[in-house]
Amino acid sequence: MNSTSSAAMLRQAFQRLAIAPAAMKPATTTSSSFSPFSPFSAFSASSSSSRTFSTAMAPSIRPALSQASPLSLQSQSRAFSATAAQGGSWLEPALDRRRSVMKGRPRVATGGSTKGTTVVWGDYGLQMYDHHRRISAKQLKVAEDTIKMRLRGERYRLYKRVNCNIGVFVAGNEIRMGKGKGSFDHWAARCSVNKVLFELRGALHEQVARDAFRLAGNKLPGQYKFVKRGEAPVVGITRLDGVTLEELKRPRRAVPAPAAAPAAPAATETAAETAPPS
Repeated sequence: MNSTSSAAMLRQAFQRLAIAPAAMKPATTTSSSFSPFSPFSAFSASSSSSRTFSTAMAPSIRPALSQASPLSLQSQSRAFSATAAQGGSWLEPALDRRRSVMKGRPRVATGGSTKGTTVVWGDYGLQMYDHHRRISAKQLKVAEDTIKMRLRGERYRLYKRVNCNIGVFVAGNEIRMGKGKGSFDHWAARCSVNKVLFELRGALHEQVARDAFRLAGNKLPGQYKFVKRGEAPVVGITRLDGVTLEELKRPRRAVPAPAAAPAAPAATETAAETAPPS
């Protein structure tokens, strides 16, 4: 089969499909590249016609990408926090246990920060007010289970405001000094003074929430109290109740004004200057 017969067959097929004659025009070849005696001439002509057919039919088969409706991107933000989500849970993070962590001390805000001292997402909260300390993940888990057991059957939501991201390493008893820090023992959280650990929100009576937080505070080290939304924040150990942050930053004692420099004594006239001329 030569190129002429193959082009005629394709033209008949296009007429059956009611394709415009302009789209049925076979691809033209130059005299330098086309030879009637070449064994690949028929294949090249038929393939060129096939490409023309696919180009003509492409607009009717594939929809235009410009007409496609834009896809809505799903939001990746957390439900109640602006902090980026991390792997693991609030009791056991996805961190390397082999990496030693210094004991450190909890952060005590003395420059005016009130972060973590108020109820943000719930209606009631459990606040530690005696001293900063390090609370283990096991103790926090026991407190969480105590709250859930007391509120069984109620409609509520419990918020955890702390994260156990500090590894505690123990070397053991009766071991000589040196030889490294020790092996990993458990995860813990550094809790500063007046830190809110848990928050509750839901169809709960205030007395029921008080009782649940009282039982949870008995399971945790330290002293805790019940706080509600809207209470004044705390800076360090001072609650901003009736006092502003500007007043707190002022010095407690009145700064004495700088003493004025003593005035220079007036020049006295000598007797020679005051005596009349002779």
